[in-house]
Amino acid sequence: MSGPSGAGKTSVMQCVYRRCPVPLVRSVSATTRPPRPGERDGVDYCFLTAEQFRARQERAEFIESFEVFGQGYWYGTLRSTVAAGLEAGKWVVLEIDVQGAERVMQRYADAVTIFLEPGSLAELERRLRGRGTESEEAIERRLKVARRELAAADGYRYRVVNDDRDQAVREISDLLRQEWEKSCHD
Repeated sequence: MSGPSGAGKTSVMQCVYRRCPVPLVRSVSATTRPPRPGERDGVDYCFLTAEQFRARQERAEFIESFEVFGQGYWYGTLRSTVAAGLEAGKWVVLEIDVQGAERVMQRYADAVTIFLEPGSLAELERRLRGRGTESEEAIERRLKVARRELAAADGYRYRVVNDDRDQAVREISDLLRQEWEKSCHD
């Protein structure tokens, strides 16, 4: 699952986890950025120092890892997190940026990929500003990245527009259920 920052990945997926009949587990990404108010280590992200992150990169512990938004913060998906979910018989959901998703798609061609897009760029900007967590410069940087990311949407197996959260949740849950049923018959 990916899409531009502010597309609603986290809020939509929280609902999908509750509604979807497929056994899903969220992969907790690692990051070097500091926690935002209310975020918990190991739940929202695995918060690492730059040194810890680099050491894990050197040991090839990440499926994908990138510096995003040019702020010096790194994000990545730990192999161990994904392996634990798969060993438990679950589908592991990676809520990651487009750059990371492209790396995953290169390595795992059979991955079910969903691009979540906002109703419009204006709506995306409204959501980013509504968060109240970032500077004007950061918002402008995110919007610039979002334009590039929106151009990559056709590379995903599915595209879902999040202009109505309940509808997006239903659509994603249905897509995942259909993919699960196909995989059970293969």
